[in-house]
Amino acid sequence: MKLKTIETFSNEFVCFVRITAEDGTQGWGQVAPYFADITAQVLHRQVAPHVLGMDCRNIDAMLDLVRDREHKFPGAYLRRAMGGVDTALWDWRGKCEGLPVCSLIGGSPGTVRAYASSMKRDITPKDEADRFLRLRDAHGFDAFKFRIGAEVGRDQDEWPGRTEEIVPTIRKALGDDAALLVDANSCYSPAKAIEVGHMLQDNGVSHYEEPCPYWEFAQTKEVTDVLDIDITGGEQDCMLANWKGMIDGRIVDVLQPDICYLGGISRTLRVARMAETAGMPVTPHAANLSLVTLFTMHLLRAIPNAGKYLEFSIEGEDYYPWQTGLFTSDPYGIEDGLATVTDAPGWGVEVAPEWLAKSDYRVTTV
Repeated sequence: MKLKTIETFSNEFVCFVRITAEDGTQGWGQVAPYFADITAQVLHRQVAPHVLGMDCRNIDAMLDLVRDREHKFPGAYLRRAMGGVDTALWDWRGKCEGLPVCSLIGGSPGTVRAYASSMKRDITPKDEADRFLRLRDAHGFDAFKFRIGAEVGRDQDEWPGRTEEIVPTIRKALGDDAALLVDANSCYSPAKAIEVGHMLQDNGVSHYEEPCPYWEFAQTKEVTDVLDIDITGGEQDCMLANWKGMIDGRIVDVLQPDICYLGGISRTLRVARMAETAGMPVTPHAANLSLVTLFTMHLLRAIPNAGKYLEFSIEGEDYYPWQTGLFTSDPYGIEDGLATVTDAPGWGVEVAPEWLAKSDYRVTTV
């Protein structure tokens, strides 16, 4: 079945992709959020011309062809655009076969343990602890991630003393049984990262994300080799060669691909398979409630080396106003700390017509 049409519906933050096969069957996907309108242009200019007319079931061949034809453009925008087509094709296949995507890639519907993921650095330690407690009581979360340092902060904190205060504050509030994760967002030099890491270990934190500038693999490796805590990373990486180097070099303990940044489900499965061979867990990055979290839920229900939990953003419309009103129904209910992948075909969700009506529309066809 040949791919006939690719449509995009975008604004600055979100771009949904609809593909249509030659028999009129369709599927929905999404490119990575943020500057999504630019990614839509890349999709129509540098992805669609290569993949239109190809077999809808041969996703890997499509993605490799785009990579090869656009070899002078190895960066993030092209991979984000590729991911929009990939995820729409998986939805299409699921709808054609009457199966959820997780079943197509070797898994089954069911629940996934979620951790409550804070995106805020402008929040006080006490306020962060208080909202974690509310979320625990309301939704049953037993794992929580919060921010330390400043984003790409060159060893500086968001404000002096915040990191040293928030870590014991959260631990004391939630007790010894809660799993605690932190994200440094490329803040530290190796020496500072190790110093902070010892404090994290003393407070029972189990996951230390992106301690050093993510592009400096050797710096991160220094930290991984010294600390007992799990060092994690990879969300920004979109080149498979980088993933091979990260895995072969044991740069981190836990790998965190972002399905939308990396270029879709098929490319993420390649990373997951490399990681499985190396005996490394995969805990993907999924930092908002667009479709990326749903994609990640399906992936975690399918891969044998899935990490301990799903990243689940706790930020609402006050932080992400653009993620309001995206779908006809909410696919993201959390009960007893668990998210649920249903047995609905494809991704099991529909984009809201009201949102589509307000978006910028573009189409490329054979």
